[in-house]
Amino acid sequence: MSQSDTAAWAAWGTPPSPRYDALAARFRPIFARIREGAVARERERELPYEAIGWLKEARFGALRVPEAEGGFGASLPDLFGLLAELAEADSNLPQALRNHVGFAEDTVGSPASPRRTHWIARLAAGDLFGGAWTETGPATVGSFATRIHRSGEGWGLTGQKYYTTGSLFADWIDVVGSGEAGEETSVVVPARGPGVEVIDDWDGFGQRLTASGTALFDNASAVGEPLRTEVRFPYGPAFFQAVHLATLTGIARAAAGEVARAVRERNRTYSHAAGARPSADPQVLQVVGRVHSLAYAAGAINLQAAQAVQRAYEARVTGLAEAEAHAINVAAEIELAQAQSVLTGLVLDAGTILFDALGASATSRRHALDRHWRNARTISSHNPRIFKDRVVGDYAVNGTQPPFQWKIGQVGSTAI
Repeated sequence: MSQSDTAAWAAWGTPPSPRYDALAARFRPIFARIREGAVARERERELPYEAIGWLKEARFGALRVPEAEGGFGASLPDLFGLLAELAEADSNLPQALRNHVGFAEDTVGSPASPRRTHWIARLAAGDLFGGAWTETGPATVGSFATRIHRSGEGWGLTGQKYYTTGSLFADWIDVVGSGEAGEETSVVVPARGPGVEVIDDWDGFGQRLTASGTALFDNASAVGEPLRTEVRFPYGPAFFQAVHLATLTGIARAAAGEVARAVRERNRTYSHAAGARPSADPQVLQVVGRVHSLAYAAGAINLQAAQAVQRAYEARVTGLAEAEAHAINVAAEIELAQAQSVLTGLVLDAGTILFDALGASATSRRHALDRHWRNARTISSHNPRIFKDRVVGDYAVNGTQPPFQWKIGQVGSTAI
């Protein structure tokens, strides 16, 4: 059983909602199975096809689909709580599903249309969606070399993407590119359709099993009409950052659980130690308590951030006046920036100091304890946190609104 099961969240605080435990009970047995193979997958760099399959069979990807439309109707705090539990089992999994939950979030909150009806049905059935947005190379910030163009009676897609996280495991890929008039737009293509190739060439030292590599599109056929990205959910940046925070929270909890278990089982001690066994050594126990406390604080920040994103969702779907909805989206961006800045440091500390409670044998590759720091460092390198403190400071001092798009590329001769 997981730590969340046995302690009933006692170590981590109050669950996100009164219905959370009933919702989580559907998936915790799957999380436990995923946890059992996490270290072996890490050591062997075995992509988690089977684990993703278990989640797909349980329709984990339908969490945000309303119950009346065949889903589970989870709130955003519920979703991010479950992603944290999944990350506690294996942090590669929520990262691999990040593009899926983003596509689902945009679809669930969209106004009624044939497009929404079509994709809601696929989400409710358990289909998984990957994403292909970022391009490497000399592209200018805010532009895409990938083209969305007319192809016969429909639309085609041609180009190359990187950081296509989760697309190797997906049924569909949500791709952003340049339309025929140069506008930024998006289409969905079958992940295994003609003209689509997804390559496992991600070589990061962390989150190694997320399939975050290259996707190639050669006149791939799109399903339906292109969708202008400007009409997609306005709190998208805050939402995607919240997924990272949930994943980081799960990493901290996994680190806390593993260091406690390792100390409990350890018999060897040192001549200059303060106890006959590590489990009775007050200095060792202090380290374990510190890692747990860091994980607790991360979870509290994660929940607070999730509530900010929930308010932004409600602003989108309840028809608030544009100015009021915009103010709520600004608040969500600022809250998520603050949360990222602090939570990231907590989790990186947890992944580092856990080794102070253990001996050199803990660095053995068979334990894979280094994965917690590596994975946290990799996730926290996305959307760099150094810029977030400046954004928050500029807002606090000058009232400058935060940027609502994170784009990467070159400006003139200066790479960004």
